[in-house]
Amino acid sequence: MDITIHTTVLPHEDPEASLAFYRDVLGFEVRSDVGSGTMRWITVGPVGQPGTCILLGPPAADPGITDVERTTIAEMMAKGTFGWIMLATEDLDSTFSRIQAEDVEVVQEPTDQPWGTRDCAVRDPAGNMVRIQEVG
Repeated sequence: MDITIHTTVLPHEDPEASLAFYRDVLGFEVRSDVGSGTMRWITVGPVGQPGTCILLGPPAADPGITDVERTTIAEMMAKGTFGWIMLATEDLDSTFSRIQAEDVEVVQEPTDQPWGTRDCAVRDPAGNMVRIQEVG
């Protein structure tokens, strides 16, 4: 089998703020931007990795979601417990310095974890946890 990860989905509430975070802060390129207002689906991805994408979408757009579920999703997003992603970089300290210089909520500064990973964590504008680990 030859299976790869193509797209992962993260929710957004403010497409412009999410676009600014992933494009301007993280340096991802915009691959597509469809819809209007808060009902926008934006696909971004790392430059030079056209086969890896993050789809930023409205969290409750699915017509099968009930009002109770929409409320739960909104509450979880507000707490930052709904969506998350793990990214990687070869120079965590430099990457963290650039990110921290922006208006970004820092959850954890670069730390050596007991399981052997060095990583940091920030939240995107929708409250999604973005962990970045050092690789290399």
